[in-house]
Amino acid sequence: MLYIVATPIGNLKDISFRAIEVLKSVDLIACEDTRHTRILLDHYGIKAPTTSYFQHNKITKGEYIIQVLKAGKSVALVSDAGTPGILDPGYNIINLAIKNNIGLTFIPGPAAFVNALVLSGKPAHKFIFEGFLPRGPLARKNHLKKMMALDYTVIFYESCHRILKTLEDIQDVLGDKEIVCARELTKKFEEVKRGSAKDIMEELKAQKPRGEFVIVI
Repeated sequence: MLYIVATPIGNLKDISFRAIEVLKSVDLIACEDTRHTRILLDHYGIKAPTTSYFQHNKITKGEYIIQVLKAGKSVALVSDAGTPGILDPGYNIINLAIKNNIGLTFIPGPAAFVNALVLSGKPAHKFIFEGFLPRGPLARKNHLKKMMALDYTVIFYESCHRILKTLEDIQDVLGDKEIVCARELTKKFEEVKRGSAKDIMEELKAQKPRGEFVIVI
C-alpha cells in the first residue's frame, strides 16, 4: 500500500493520530527532504527508515519505490509540508502506483491554500487554486486578467522574493480591490493581511518579506 500522508504546514501539532500511526507502521517513508521530515519524525518518536524523493530524482527513485511496493512492503509519501501531490513530485509517484495497480490511500491533513481560503472570508463555494503565477511581469499580468474575468475566488502561492513585484502587478490589474495576503500559517507569527495590493505592499516594504505567501482574490 502507498499511503499519501499530509503533514503539518508549520505547527507540528497539526497532524492526525491516524497519520502518526501510519508513519510508525510503514516499511519506508519517501520524503522531499529527509532532514526536514526527520524533525517531525523525531518529535513523534517515529523510527521508520526514510528515502529522498524530490523533483530531480523522481524518475530513478520513483522506480525504486515502486519495486519496494511490488515486493509487498508499505510506503508513506510525505512532502516537506502539507499535502503531497500539490505542487510537488508526489504527483508522479501517485500516478506510477496507479499504473502499476498498487493500492493507495490518502491520510488527509493541512493544505496552505485551504487554510488561507477559510481565513480570508472570501466566497469558498467556487474557487480556483492556481499554484504559482508566471514569473515574467507581462505573462503574470495577462494571467491575472484572465483569472479576474472568471466568477471565482482565486488562490495562488508566491515566494518572498517575488511577492512585492506580484502585488504591484495585482494593483495594476485590479486597482483598489480588496485582496487577502497570508503568511506563516499555523505558526507563531501567522499573518493575514486584508486590503488593496498597494496597501499590503507598503506594509511589506517596511519589513523584509519572509516565508511563503498565499494570496486570495
